[in-house]
Amino acid sequence: MASFALPQQQQLNVATAPEPLALYVHWPFCVSKCPYCDFNSHVRSAIDQDAWREALLADLDHEARLLPGRRLTSIFFGGGTPSLMEPGTVAALIAAAREQWPVADDLEITLEANPNSVEAARFADLAAAGVNRLSLGLQSFDDASLAFLGRAHSAREGLEALGIAQNHFTRVSFDLIYALPGDSEATWATMLDRALALGTGHLSLYQLTIEPGTRFAAQEAAGQLEPLDSDRAAALYELTAERTTAAGLPPYEISNHARPGEESRHNLAYWRYADYAGVGPGAHGRRLGQRTVRHRKPENFLSAIARNGHGIAEEEALTAIQAADEALVMGLRLAEGIDTAALAARFAMAEIVDWPAIDRLTGSGHITRNGSRIAATPAGRLVLNRLLAEIAA
Repeated sequence: MASFALPQQQQLNVATAPEPLALYVHWPFCVSKCPYCDFNSHVRSAIDQDAWREALLADLDHEARLLPGRRLTSIFFGGGTPSLMEPGTVAALIAAAREQWPVADDLEITLEANPNSVEAARFADLAAAGVNRLSLGLQSFDDASLAFLGRAHSAREGLEALGIAQNHFTRVSFDLIYALPGDSEATWATMLDRALALGTGHLSLYQLTIEPGTRFAAQEAAGQLEPLDSDRAAALYELTAERTTAAGLPPYEISNHARPGEESRHNLAYWRYADYAGVGPGAHGRRLGQRTVRHRKPENFLSAIARNGHGIAEEEALTAIQAADEALVMGLRLAEGIDTAALAARFAMAEIVDWPAIDRLTGSGHITRNGSRIAATPAGRLVLNRLLAEIAA
């Protein structure tokens, strides 16, 4: 039988280059529950910071034992409201991650924060703890809209917190929510221009979505809330892409806009279907061909840590078809799209897309194709779920 060997240098690279890994840490606590939020967040009157630090460190240690030698490229503290964590807890988790894995020289460490004055006062300590990128939940520059969204800060507090963040962190991003009931192209354009003038290299701009189980969903069912109609929302989406592109922060993903080089490396790991370890209540992870989910309720998570040394509630091996479908769904959110041949080879499948459907959607202007690489056009991203249903092989 004929044998095949890589050249010596290539063999060396394969043997010595560790695979990249992203780490997600979930802090489940919030001061209050926003009416649009379906994330795993909980309001508690008291939080034992010492107990939570030890629990999260134990959960991280469990993942590290399963993923030795991987090169850590990013850490993301999400929530919940991670800026409610004691900076010492953040520092301890960063130090543990650095001890467990070799890290990239440009390790990105992001923490989500609310702009309340109490949390903004911690920004200097969080930066000293090792956070180098802050994601700030401004959501709006309008006090009436902030009240509608259930936010606990004012527009003035938000802008003050942004200024503090820009003084302390190398990279800053902030979120805005648009397509609220009553939004018009004129009102959103004014807010968007203001956002673009604030000088950050990254913006996350989300359309308001009524998620099941939220207070907004209950209000909609009771006839107390009427979402913006889909045609007007689509017009706002198109306006967003036009304005951000003109300002040098084009959309690199459906809701995320950045100057070249300022993209969220952590979120790119999700969308490019890389492995990531998820620790903390409700955290999802994907590693070694498995999907992991932690216990959502904080008390159940702590019980699992005490019982098992980790907080895993579910651990499932993914089939090649499941993984390929997930990679397709995630990758087509990106402006860069996906290399279908590379993904098919990765999952040992002949094809991961239906090429006649791709040809049809290319003709209709919803997909672009360059060899085996495909991407959704701006028009395609507006109807992405429908495209995915058509093209998955």
